[in-house]
Amino acid sequence: MNEYLADLFSLEGRTAIVTGGSSGIGRGIATALARAGAATVVVARGEERIAETVQELRGHGCRAAGVVGDLSTRVGIRAVAEAAAEPFGEPDILVNSAGINIRPAYAEITEEDWDATMTVNALAPFLLGQRYAQGMAERGFGRLIHISSQQAHRAFVSSGIYGASKGAVESLMRSEAEAWGGTGVTSNTLVPGFVLTPLNARLQEDPEKIAALAARTMIGRNGLPSDFAGAAVFLAGAGAGYITGHSLFVDGGLSVH
Repeated sequence: MNEYLADLFSLEGRTAIVTGGSSGIGRGIATALARAGAATVVVARGEERIAETVQELRGHGCRAAGVVGDLSTRVGIRAVAEAAAEPFGEPDILVNSAGINIRPAYAEITEEDWDATMTVNALAPFLLGQRYAQGMAERGFGRLIHISSQQAHRAFVSSGIYGASKGAVESLMRSEAEAWGGTGVTSNTLVPGFVLTPLNARLQEDPEKIAALAARTMIGRNGLPSDFAGAAVFLAGAGAGYITGHSLFVDGGLSVH
C-alpha cells in the first residue's frame, strides 16, 4: 500500500473489538479490520468458532485474540467490556455486530422476548460504547461502528422487536455522534440488506424467498459477509474522520428499489 492510501485506510497500530466476530457479518468485519492492520479481539459466545476465527486471522499474519462472552445480561456485558480490553489494551475501534433475532407472531411477543432482544441488540452497544469511548476521546481517536438493519427504517417480514431494537441502535448512534463530537470519536452504522448468515438461517430454508429478496436488489444477489470489508475498514480509518452520525447502506440497492 502506498503512503497516501496508508494514511487514509491503514489500521496499523490500532486496536479493535468486534462483538459477534466469529460468524456472519461480524466475522467478515473482524477479518477486514485485522487484515488492514488492527490488533483485533473477537467476542462471541461459542469458544470453538472463536478459536477457528482467531486461527484463520493469525494464519494471515494478523494479531488476533478471542474472548468468550455473554451479552445477554448487564453483568455479562460488563465482564466482556473488561475482558476484551485485556489482550491488546483499550480499543480504538468498537464494532457492535452481536445480535439476536427472535421473531414470534407479534401478538405472541413476551416481555422476556423484548428484554432479551433489547439487551443484546441495544443495551450492549450502549454500555460497551460508553465504557470505551471515554478512553478513545482522551486519546483523540475512536470509531464506534454498529450493525443496523433495513428494519430500523422500514417494517417488513415481521419486524417485531428486532426492528425496534435496530431502530434504537440507529438513534444510539446519533446520540453517540453528538456526545463525542469534536473529540476524534465518530459513531456510524452499517445497514445490511439480506445477507446470507447464520442469523437468518431460517429464511434461507425457503429458496423462493431467497430469490425474491435477491430480485429486490439492484445488484441482483443477496449479500455476503465479505461485502462489508471495505465499508468497515473505511469507517474505522483516518479517512472517515469527518463522517459521523451516518447510516451507510451496504445492501445492493435493496433500500432504494
